Amino acid sequence: MRSDTRRSGRWLRWMYRGGRPHRLARAMNRSWTVVHSSGLIPHLVTLEVPGRRTGRIHSFPMVMADHQGERYLVAMLGQHTNWVLNLRANGGRAVLRHGRRRSVLLTEVDPAERAPILRRYLALAPGARPHIPVERHAPLEDFQQIAAQIPVFRITAP
Repeated sequence: MRSDTRRSGRWLRWMYRGGRPHRLARAMNRSWTVVHSSGLIPHLVTLEVPGRRTGRIHSFPMVMADHQGERYLVAMLGQHTNWVLNLRANGGRAVLRHGRRRSVLLTEVDPAERAPILRRYLALAPGARPHIPVERHAPLEDFQQIAAQIPVFRITAP
């Protein structure tokens, strides 16, 4: 791995230390939601989900992975990511913005089925690579070993 790639990975992990974005990461995420929502760049979307305590809508810039004709969202920071907790509390109902707003139902994928989706996700989301402890070109068996730690949700119509 090149040294500039290692520095970039350390920087991204620092921005999300403890599995949560700190102030700079939150500000950058707010600005990225505009780009992700625009619909101009394939695979970039904004997820909107109500907070589990306040009910206030929270927006999260996301990379949407495609695999075998289905579309997925992946929680690169793991099980305790705010959007995952909010989504579960809301029964999987959310809104995706990609040029237009669309109500969706996100259904959690069984860990046994996640490995090829996680590999596809890492191919599309370079910013996620420092957070997922498998190289993007690794065999599916390596992805299977970490699949239970990384939630994956299938996007369907409500």
